[in-house]
Amino acid sequence: MYALVDCNNFYASCERAFNPNLRNKPIAILSNNDGCVISRSDEAKALNLPMGAPIFKWENFCKVNNIKVLSSNYPLYGDMSSRVMTILEQFTPDVEVYSIDEAFLEFKGFQDKNFTKYGMQIRQRLLKWTGIPTCVGVAPTKALTKVANKIARKFPDETQGVYVIDSEEKRIKALKWMPIEKVWGIGRGLQKRLKAKGCVKAYDFVQLPDDWVRKNLSITVWKLKKDLEGISKIKLDEVERKRAIATTRSFEYTYSDLNSIKERISTFATSCAEKLRKQGSSCHTIYVTLSSDRHKKDLEQHRVNAVVNLAYATDSTLVLSQEAIRAVSKIFKPGIKYKRAGVIVMGLVPTNNKQLQMFDNENPKHKPLMQTIDHLNKKYANYKIKLGNQDLERTWKMRQERLSPRYTTNINDIIVVK
Repeated sequence: MYALVDCNNFYASCERAFNPNLRNKPIAILSNNDGCVISRSDEAKALNLPMGAPIFKWENFCKVNNIKVLSSNYPLYGDMSSRVMTILEQFTPDVEVYSIDEAFLEFKGFQDKNFTKYGMQIRQRLLKWTGIPTCVGVAPTKALTKVANKIARKFPDETQGVYVIDSEEKRIKALKWMPIEKVWGIGRGLQKRLKAKGCVKAYDFVQLPDDWVRKNLSITVWKLKKDLEGISKIKLDEVERKRAIATTRSFEYTYSDLNSIKERISTFATSCAEKLRKQGSSCHTIYVTLSSDRHKKDLEQHRVNAVVNLAYATDSTLVLSQEAIRAVSKIFKPGIKYKRAGVIVMGLVPTNNKQLQMFDNENPKHKPLMQTIDHLNKKYANYKIKLGNQDLERTWKMRQERLSPRYTTNINDIIVVK
């Protein structure tokens, strides 16, 4: 059996966990630079605040309806997510973190377990230890856990937040209830093709002949179909090394001076280097992008990129930052107001098994230096050790005018009980 544990309105729930005054109040969480709505509480959804709403257009609507608008507090959300996932590992060793707010669990050797009670135990422990409400869907396959989880979320009073598909009758009833566009893994393009075949509900999809699905769609869609039939074809994913690592951000303001852009590019390259070392990879290629604000049509537009092929594979922050800065200096155009930039590292190879060069190789002092920097930054958090050309005050420069305290990651923001 599998389970899908999904945190309800995760960003809003994280805010409520430390600010009880927000409970039962409509909440909207904004994207980077306080741009648009990326998360809403159930109360905000009931007021018809749309997902992705640009806040400058909906500011008055939020005020009239007393919707609390907050900036994204990613340090808080990331830490709370880590706590949730750590707790889930107490219930089974087989956990696949699917996103920041949901995870698949596989129960091997749990044949005699009462999964309804076990799901309740998972929910209660998460709520007691983190303050985050969740829903749990349990079924014989991963795809069916998605269906079960949606039922638990849709009917909280009847299910108490836990629903188990453990019989053929329940499976068929659930698939007849689930609209085809809500099925996990079925995107817009596939929806159109399936609806053209008369598939309105998930049940209609599983009635299609296997041969037709494999011939006209794909093996992946066939696996999804079999999963919905109760035959497990989609297993827990193993952690794989990424083939490319990207750090791209919009600036909080437009920049027209090269020094400010160099500082941002250095910070982005540093982030990529840290991610490389975390997964034990080195890169052969750096891709640097720079673009103006495409929304301001009255300004001169400029979108450009540069590719740097390195003489040797590296994960050194010093090397990647230096090469990225050199690249952006070449593509920078004076007089342009730039709004976004990014660094992507590609051509990844295992650091412990990379090809050495006869003449060009990395400075051997870099490896112990990077290890020391990573250790100190992990120990003291908030990136205390930086390169001299980085902004020493902040890692990401974003407009966050409605930011809540970082209750769990900043000693100065810890709640004081009087």
